[in-house]
Amino acid sequence: MSDDPYRASDADADEVTLGQIETEVALLLRLGEATRRATGTAEHRVLDRAAYVILRHLDAAGPQNVSALAARLNLDGSTVTRQVSALQRDGLITRSPDPSDGRGTVISPTATGLHRMTAVRAARTRLYGDMLADWPTEDRESLALMLRRLNEALESRNRPR
Repeated sequence: MSDDPYRASDADADEVTLGQIETEVALLLRLGEATRRATGTAEHRVLDRAAYVILRHLDAAGPQNVSALAARLNLDGSTVTRQVSALQRDGLITRSPDPSDGRGTVISPTATGLHRMTAVRAARTRLYGDMLADWPTEDRESLALMLRRLNEALESRNRPR
């Protein structure tokens, strides 16, 4: 510990840093949602947030039953069931018998669902490209890495124990 009474302790400095992180994450969530709502292009609005996340996961991981989908998205099964029902009603997913459990169903994206998800992803990628155009490549790569690490820490924290 330093003899300088005016120098903040490591614990105090860490508390300040953690407070800044909390504030920035809160702002990120609020501004991200405000940006999504305010973006005038139709591409951003062809899917709601829940549908986009479900379709992104199904595209990456393949067909899933509702339980696996709920566990991966850290949501209650009844919530995912409601979201999946809306996706099915809109023709964005299909249900088929679960080959490992004949009583259940497996959820798969339709071509329409994948097309919409791809359109939203492309629109969001362009939006972030525009917003971060002045950032050096190294800063963008660092941001991507830090966001991935934050999401992994959040996922690990929220995983049932």
